[in-house]
Amino acid sequence: MKRRIIAFIFLFCFIGYNVSVCAEEFVYPNYADEFLGRDKHEKFNRKMFNFDKGLNKYFIKPVHIIWASILPQYAMDRIFGISYNIEFPIRLVSSLVQKDFHNAGNETKRFFINTTIGLAGMYDPARRYFHIGRSRDNMDKAFARRNIKPGAYFVAPVIAFTTVRGLFGRLFDMALNPTTYIGTPLLAVIKAGILINKTSYWQSIIKLVESNYADPYEITKTAFGIDGFIKKNNYDRVDVTSELRVNPSEYQNPTDGRTRELSVSAELVEKEQDNMLEMQIIEAKLGLSNVSIDPDIQLLNYCPQSPVVDSMRTSLFVLPDVNKSIWNELSLWNRSFANRLKMDSVNVVPGRDDYKFKFLLQKNKNAPLAILYPSTGDGVKASHPMMFAKMFYDAGYSVVIQGNPFQWEFVKSMPENYRPGLPARDALMMRETTIKIIDKLQTKYNCKFEDKVLLGTSLAALDLLFIAEQESKDNTLGNTQYIALCPPIDLMYSLRQVDAYTEEWKNFSDELKQKVAFTSAKLVNLYLIKKDIDFEVNHLPFDEDEAKLITSFLMHQKLSDIIFVLEKAPNNKPSGIYDTICKMGFEDYFNKYIMADPESVEKELEHGFGLVAISDYLENANNYKIYHTRNDYLVNTIQLKQLKRMAGGNMVILDNGSHMGFLYRPEFLLDLQKTIIEMRNGSL
Repeated sequence: MKRRIIAFIFLFCFIGYNVSVCAEEFVYPNYADEFLGRDKHEKFNRKMFNFDKGLNKYFIKPVHIIWASILPQYAMDRIFGISYNIEFPIRLVSSLVQKDFHNAGNETKRFFINTTIGLAGMYDPARRYFHIGRSRDNMDKAFARRNIKPGAYFVAPVIAFTTVRGLFGRLFDMALNPTTYIGTPLLAVIKAGILINKTSYWQSIIKLVESNYADPYEITKTAFGIDGFIKKNNYDRVDVTSELRVNPSEYQNPTDGRTRELSVSAELVEKEQDNMLEMQIIEAKLGLSNVSIDPDIQLLNYCPQSPVVDSMRTSLFVLPDVNKSIWNELSLWNRSFANRLKMDSVNVVPGRDDYKFKFLLQKNKNAPLAILYPSTGDGVKASHPMMFAKMFYDAGYSVVIQGNPFQWEFVKSMPENYRPGLPARDALMMRETTIKIIDKLQTKYNCKFEDKVLLGTSLAALDLLFIAEQESKDNTLGNTQYIALCPPIDLMYSLRQVDAYTEEWKNFSDELKQKVAFTSAKLVNLYLIKKDIDFEVNHLPFDEDEAKLITSFLMHQKLSDIIFVLEKAPNNKPSGIYDTICKMGFEDYFNKYIMADPESVEKELEHGFGLVAISDYLENANNYKIYHTRNDYLVNTIQLKQLKRMAGGNMVILDNGSHMGFLYRPEFLLDLQKTIIEMRNGSL
């Protein structure tokens, strides 16, 4: 259960972009309303949600920390398996009420296999050897499948999000749970331990929601609504395993890496030829005809699907040692790399919130320092910078993780009139924040970071290169080198592309709920089996429309967080802010919040909104490296050629991977490790 809900939250954290031009008035669906209807009791629900947060912080979580510090993760997992096995009657009766006799049979098989061979459920041979996976059937799902309406949606103490039907479903679940009838004191203590163990798995979900979203209530409500629709329609049983691996010989590996189709229609071929001719004319006018963007790194057997699907492979970027520990992440004894990172804060602007950052220093406090900036909307707890931090730390660097400037926590720590989205201004604020972090660490630990490397991804990579240009004119960071991964080359172009994908939901508006829920279920199930995959994934179980739904869903959530903070919307009462947010895209945001300040915009126009504005630095400097792909859907071929002409040998081009979809590939990781070592040795 824990991993499934985390996967839903992961659905909101996942980063993606796309390209095209937005012409009509922007409209985006409110998914919470789509799946749950209007929140009639929002005032009460928000207050109760905040009550539950406080209850968890001051009472429930401390109990879970103690529990997780007594038992290692292995023991917790065994107890969880036992508790799941004991609850077999709930799932069996639920299946029978649904008249789903196939699943009832599977549940019965699972119970007897795991009770005997699996030692009362401590292990799961039914899944591992007989390929009978777990189900999430309960009485709420049974009632839903029998078309009983959910009734009012509300937040209850401890129980949190539920509906009237869900509440009655819980009562029936309790009646069918054998542990309900445990009466002796000793068995009651055992039952309490099982309950504490089971609920402790929710802490990582709560932490993820509360630390990553400006409005945790809304994001959790949306996930709850989608999850309920998935269960009602049995989408949770969709199998994605067979779609994760294909035979590379079935794929054509075209030079632009954009498609895997072996044959195309004559009409499409003609259209592509017209587009190529138009591009050649533009390239000739810009003097780019002789600029080559042949790949420097070939990704063997990559099997490209489409740029937007390929970009989703960024989720495969996982270094196992980052979270490796015999102890649960709540445990006081967990010494994994992720838990060793310390949290601290600095005040950037008097009167505004302190800005939090993560760091880990080498034993030699004077070691070189790596500063990591994550992608759009990501804060200091994002997963990708954690992976990069491990790579740098292993190479002898101390590490600092900051958030992206287009992120709600960053905005709350900046000046009152700060509006993220202008590269030069964002770079100034990032740079100032970095300087204050470095000064604090050097003072606190009595050390001096002589050499530094800054790494940024996506939008942060664009801002990072602006920092590099500013440093070339006014050096305050000292000896610093820069690594930029997939920076947007023209920001305005990219904003319109993001909006275009975001509005493609209209293409299937009649079946929106079904499409969103089914796509979400596939993503969730992919996450659930992720740690059990013992082969190289070279294909994701999504078509292009599904991938666009996911990426647009995530990107609009990032925008939603920013607007929520800028409009100072309250967390404890209704504000109607989402009626406004759903009518705004990135270009609307730019027009309302940035163009409204003519003086700032006029100054920014002197610099421009893309990398061409810092061409002098890119052409003459040798202290940076840019990684990009030939099929990144945030840029086009002309822009890539412009960047290649400016950056020359400082730019590394991959043949596939779209926007950040190559991070997990060994070819890229080996080259990045080589770059990190070269920068440490001063031989870049």
